[in-house]
Amino acid sequence: MRPDKILYVDDEPMALKYFERLINPMAPVLTALSVEEGKAVLQARGAEIAVLISDQRMPGAMGNELLRYARDHYPQMVRMLTTAYSELGEAIEAINTGEIYRYVTKPWDLELLRADMRNALELADTRYERDNLLREKMAVQRQQLMASRVSQLAIVCAGFLHTDYARGLQVYLQAAELSGCGLPPIDWRSMDHAELMQYEAQRSIAIGQALADWQPRFAAIGSAADALQALADAMPGQVELLDGTATVVDRSALTWLLDAASHEPPSPSSVAWLAWLSYWGGSVQLRANPVGLEVHLRSGGQPAALQADWMADAIERIGHAAAA
Repeated sequence: MRPDKILYVDDEPMALKYFERLINPMAPVLTALSVEEGKAVLQARGAEIAVLISDQRMPGAMGNELLRYARDHYPQMVRMLTTAYSELGEAIEAINTGEIYRYVTKPWDLELLRADMRNALELADTRYERDNLLREKMAVQRQQLMASRVSQLAIVCAGFLHTDYARGLQVYLQAAELSGCGLPPIDWRSMDHAELMQYEAQRSIAIGQALADWQPRFAAIGSAADALQALADAMPGQVELLDGTATVVDRSALTWLLDAASHEPPSPSSVAWLAWLSYWGGSVQLRANPVGLEVHLRSGGQPAALQADWMADAIERIGHAAAA
């Protein structure tokens, strides 16, 4: 929703009516008589509001308190203060602390007020377009990071496991898709690209080492019943075993390797699911239920051969589902 409304807050009813009559031809105007009323309007209709303008001197609370609240909760909103000449020091302080875009002195110059509102609406529209572009760019980068992680898991499995890992990785990706895997977060405010790549490399190495640690335990299992018990033992609290069926009840156990933050180090249990699948994935059948994901081991027969582009298909499906 593109915000297109102006919220004006003032304890003088006549000022509200005058402002609305003057500005309404330019944009829809919402009004409130106090800071508390203004906060209530923001909470109910904040996504619709492009510009917030507030009087400074009001009973109960000052206007800059409302503007500070809007800055913290609705940072994309253009914020303005209207105040008398005698209160310009407070307005300047509000500008210097980032609470407002500019101030409008009282009594109003009508043409200047219209111009200020027009400029504020244009700025709000520019911010909206900028934020949309940033969101689109970030979604693409997060999808690229997801694809990179799938590729890294394949490399790590090939390097650290003495087994045919492909079938297990395919089932791992299938389980992640069924569990609603999200896109990994990227916080560009606290890291740059080089730091992200360093975290990702350290993360992949730690995952590989954990896979290697699990390998002797899972490689020695001989029966399906023992395999399911070993999975439950390796993931306490995350897997429930009942009547020969294991149910993964912790969604994060199925998706962590793909959607966790880069700086979060893997725990042994977060890698156990993939390590177990590397040995038993060829016999696994998955079924979603309201509690989690059921894991069944089929007996006899060979699974169908993997298609040449199975990994590309999985990356595309998970990425699209996670971005939706």
